[in-house]
Amino acid sequence: MTGQATPVTVEEVAAHVTHDLRRAVLRPGGGDVVWPGDDDPATFHLAARNAAGRVVGVVRFSPAPCPWRPEARAPWQLRGMATEPAVRGSGAGRALLAEGLARVAARGADLVWCDARTTAARFYERAGFTVVTGEYDKPGIGPHVGMVEDLAPLNPPELAARLRTRPETPGATRSS
Repeated sequence: MTGQATPVTVEEVAAHVTHDLRRAVLRPGGGDVVWPGDDDPATFHLAARNAAGRVVGVVRFSPAPCPWRPEARAPWQLRGMATEPAVRGSGAGRALLAEGLARVAARGADLVWCDARTTAARFYERAGFTVVTGEYDKPGIGPHVGMVEDLAPLNPPELAARLRTRPETPGATRSS
């Protein structure tokens, strides 16, 4: 199924709904999938569901200072993005990202940042993120790069439209 369009719906969910996919994709060798801030009222979690209602992708967004752009007025962190391997390249990740970025922009965010696995960096670059660090290792997880997306010049509808029109090629859509 990889690379074929798969209709998904994206909805806000409780943190615990994301745990199974976080565990399977982001921490298959073990490790914590319940993170500080998951239950913070400002944090939100999104899930992409396939036509059968099964969760095939997840992501978390929370307001957090950006380590590489301390001057950002209203930065948000993208964390815990994961898609089932069978749906990668089908648009599920792009749908999660578009919805999340539109929501944070509507809440006044001027920047979104993430620690992206190197295997996912191209996905984020196609969505408009920029690599701003060299490669670094997250112990027990693997190689990452720091990435940012400047939202200041875009309003939420423009941002959502821009993400919908970008082509997605098969590949990983994971960040820790």
